[in-house]
Amino acid sequence: MSDNELGLFLRTRRETVTPAQVGLPTGPRRRTPGLRRAELATLAGVSVEYVTRLEQGRDRRPSPQVLSALANALRLTPAERVHLHRLSKASDPGFNCLGGAQPQRHVRPSIRAILDRLEPAPAVVVNRLTEVLAHTDGYRRLMAPTGLFAGGDSAANLTRFVFTDVGIRALYPDWEHVADEMVATLKQGPFRGDPHIAALADELTVTAGPAFADRVDTVPSLAPATGITRLAHPEAGPLRLTYEVLDLSADDDQRLIVHLPADDATAAALDSLTGRRPGALRAVSG
Repeated sequence: MSDNELGLFLRTRRETVTPAQVGLPTGPRRRTPGLRRAELATLAGVSVEYVTRLEQGRDRRPSPQVLSALANALRLTPAERVHLHRLSKASDPGFNCLGGAQPQRHVRPSIRAILDRLEPAPAVVVNRLTEVLAHTDGYRRLMAPTGLFAGGDSAANLTRFVFTDVGIRALYPDWEHVADEMVATLKQGPFRGDPHIAALADELTVTAGPAFADRVDTVPSLAPATGITRLAHPEAGPLRLTYEVLDLSADDDQRLIVHLPADDATAAALDSLTGRRPGALRAVSG
């Protein structure tokens, strides 16, 4: 794992911001992806040397004022701003917002009732280890043919599935992107500061090798809360699914992930897969 998550996050975000987004000229011979360090420094009102120290991990305690200036310069979203401030706190090796809490595996009755209301949409509840704790029948019908539940419900783990299933790259045409998102999800909390996640990471470092270990060093620790996943489903064919990740309360320490069809063809395929009436799942547009 990178021991400089703050620097990794700043660098990767700097590389995604184009000069045009911040009103700077691109220039004819520009080779640097995104902004140069000097450009970020100018926009944030700090020195280039200071930006370099932050990205290289030689300074890990920027003031709130500097963090805010960097966030403004990088056009960070509210979620990214919160994450940036959390990373500055996490530079203290004694900091762990979870303490010694065990991974939560009990799903409250009200959350299960929500899952019932979400039928026939594929929806699943996972904990910080990405263990599958509860799901709709629609989710089982979607994922059972893929092999996710081959070892039984209690053994289903999304990260382990993405990195170790033998047919996973055929299932996910955009596997590289999916793998990045799974690593970002694991790293979003204390990661190796949590012995339970550390054990899973050690396991995957052995079983998945560089496909997992290299990502731990290069993927920043903020997974997207929404997006589109493509599946080459063994029974339903090509699917495009919009997903929304909803964080439950801090005490639950769980996430609810809801999938909806991203187009009419996927909506029809899911209706057929779940045995529901046509149009039960409407495609999400826009």
